[in-house]
Amino acid sequence: MIDVDGYLAVLGVARPAAPTAEALCALHRAQVERVAYENLDIHLGRPTSIGTAESVARIMRGRGGYCYHLNGAFSALLTALGYDVTLHRAGVQGDVEDPAGPAGDHLALTVRLDGERWLVDTGLAGGMYEPLPLREGRYTQGPFTYAMAPSVAAPGGWRFTHDPRGAFTAMVFAPDPVELSSFADKHAWLSTSPESGFVRTLTAQLRDATGVDVLRGCVLRRIEAGGTDERTIDSADDWYDVLAGVFRLDLTDVAAPARAMLWHRVHTAHQEWEAAGQQ
Repeated sequence: MIDVDGYLAVLGVARPAAPTAEALCALHRAQVERVAYENLDIHLGRPTSIGTAESVARIMRGRGGYCYHLNGAFSALLTALGYDVTLHRAGVQGDVEDPAGPAGDHLALTVRLDGERWLVDTGLAGGMYEPLPLREGRYTQGPFTYAMAPSVAAPGGWRFTHDPRGAFTAMVFAPDPVELSSFADKHAWLSTSPESGFVRTLTAQLRDATGVDVLRGCVLRRIEAGGTDERTIDSADDWYDVLAGVFRLDLTDVAAPARAMLWHRVHTAHQEWEAAGQQ
């Protein structure tokens, strides 16, 4: 069991009277607006699990996570509120579908409601603002346009194509239900392997109705209909202010030495990136 009322308080949403489509959309919007996609604990050297209880606890103390944490917690909330939720093995892919199918580097959710199925995904790195129906077509949410189509690589599954300005090209998920525990090995690789993008680059992302804020290392971008604003953060104080103010992250449990270490690591990596680009 999870603390439903405590979770809803973090999202700023009242408990729905019934599991309706309107309430589902409101819950989805609230989570992507208030709970950041982020991987700070990897760079702090503080390994996490993907267990539902821990992921919900992270959110309730003002932190986020990536897909296993965010969608794992959100699926527990929706289930507790009476929604029919299914977890799916998914994968982030390029322009052409990987013939091997979803690699399990992403957890996707679907909800069956009033005879229709919806893709529900609060862990897509600044992606969807609201659920999408599992119907082929193009869908506009704020400044971004997405596409849904049946998957070629995973028969019976679906392919979500991101807006061209998104952080990735597409996400494919298989139709069969899976357990959250089936992602444990992939989570371990993503959070520890030197080849993992999560290990190589610190990121935080947060979606709202008009766009998305994206922090990669020391570079902060705001992507909206009118274009992209970008700036480089060059001081530790400003960087931590951005994490707290823009991304709503509560880092009060990170002591001063760990904060200094994290900033040094991120800033050094940014300087090395800049130097490599000038060669």
